[in-house]
Amino acid sequence: MKITRFGNIGNEKPAVVVDNVRYDVSAFGQDFTEDFFGNDGLNKLKVWFEANKASCPVVADEVRWASAIARPSKIICIGLNYADHAAESNMAAPKEPVVFFKSTTALVGPNDDLIIPKGSEKTDWEVELAVVIGKKTSYVSVEEALDYVAGYALHNDYSERAYQLERGGQWVKGKSCDTFAPFGPWLATPDELGDIDNLRLWLSVNGKMYQDGNTKNLIFNVPFVISYLSEFMTLLPGDIISTGTPAGVGLGQKPNPVYLKAGDVVSLGIDGLGSSTQTAKAYGS
Repeated sequence: MKITRFGNIGNEKPAVVVDNVRYDVSAFGQDFTEDFFGNDGLNKLKVWFEANKASCPVVADEVRWASAIARPSKIICIGLNYADHAAESNMAAPKEPVVFFKSTTALVGPNDDLIIPKGSEKTDWEVELAVVIGKKTSYVSVEEALDYVAGYALHNDYSERAYQLERGGQWVKGKSCDTFAPFGPWLATPDELGDIDNLRLWLSVNGKMYQDGNTKNLIFNVPFVISYLSEFMTLLPGDIISTGTPAGVGLGQKPNPVYLKAGDVVSLGIDGLGSSTQTAKAYGS
């Protein structure tokens, strides 16, 4: 099953996606929240939708795609999780996962505008495979980790490199600006996706391909990352884990870095998880 949300900001409603058609499932009575995922909501919705599909309104194509899930308790990101990206960043491949947080207020719809922060000159892109947790867990084993996954989604982990790398403290400052987490177009349950260790992920800016990688090149794969994180924090239903980006970010371009400016169009996608497009706009415009 593929789920998403739609509608104007502040008035989003839940939907199911079938053959790229969105069906309004507001009548099911739940948004895609922690409570939904934690109480077997996906299976309940599947049964309900099969019985009620005929009465579910079709969402018009022009209606905004919202973030595929409602705001989670946390967005956890894994840095430098592709060796080629670590190399282009002039950093050693990590011996343990690099973990940082991204503010949940950064979460937006997949095709919403990217707002370049006030005064920013180094806003960058990062296509990533995101994992959504389906059940509360701590200290889960690698072998059992995938049993706690609700599904997967496309995520652009936008970064302001000066905030992240030049102003001291933790990376979270460069990761959490408003609109820095376009999420979706949909969340796909594991049965929809197949082999998560062989997914192509790509990103272009103004039609030029910058990132073209594959999840088979993750340093730390999805089960390991889930297990690892669960040693240090309780993972709650609906939590997002963003698993890292391959080479090709703006910071790594040679001979000079390339950063986003107003008017730039960023497009990205992952096998089985659709694509998204964001247009960069200056703060206050």
